[in-house]
Amino acid sequence: MTANRLQFEQANALIDAANAGDPNEDSDRGEKYPKELLYSHRMSNMLERYAPDADDAMKLAVRCQHIQRWKSPRNAFPMNRQGYHKWRSELYNFHAETAASLLAQAGYSEDTLERVKKAVGKRELKTNPDTQLVEDVAALVFIEHYMLEFAGKHPEYDEEKWLHIIHRTWNKMTARGQEFALSGALKLPEPLVPLIQKAVAK
Repeated sequence: MTANRLQFEQANALIDAANAGDPNEDSDRGEKYPKELLYSHRMSNMLERYAPDADDAMKLAVRCQHIQRWKSPRNAFPMNRQGYHKWRSELYNFHAETAASLLAQAGYSEDTLERVKKAVGKRELKTNPDTQLVEDVAALVFIEHYMLEFAGKHPEYDEEKWLHIIHRTWNKMTARGQEFALSGALKLPEPLVPLIQKAVAK
């Protein structure tokens, strides 16, 4: 195994160990996992499917997308729009700094740390290809794994509200991400397919 591969595997192990501490659980195929550990593996899997030629920096950025997210809970901030935006801003910074700290432990260069921090911290969205790649993958993971669950938590949402949510998710992606979502490579949540088709046709 090359030095670069050892470094990459060490970084992945550090990320997984950090996310394994999540007290919240999620299930996949009948097995329970720490929630953010499962999410990070779904992100890595989606990147392999969507952008298999992505370099190690982006593979690590994608895996750090929700790094230790439970440590910055939404209810620690005022439950209004201003509180929401403050939470999101601080959350992005927390993820970026935590990711950089773990990668620094694995011996990555400052250039790599900065790339990962920008991508995970959602900096220069729409103009930075790294940041947009992470955003594409996150949107695809949400559609395939979490959109139906989200729908189950909000039975009060009418069709117009759902069209807005799907449209907003769709617009987060590049044209390439949108094409991938409709190519058959993504498992769309079957009960929501008519709404997805209606939303993206707008």
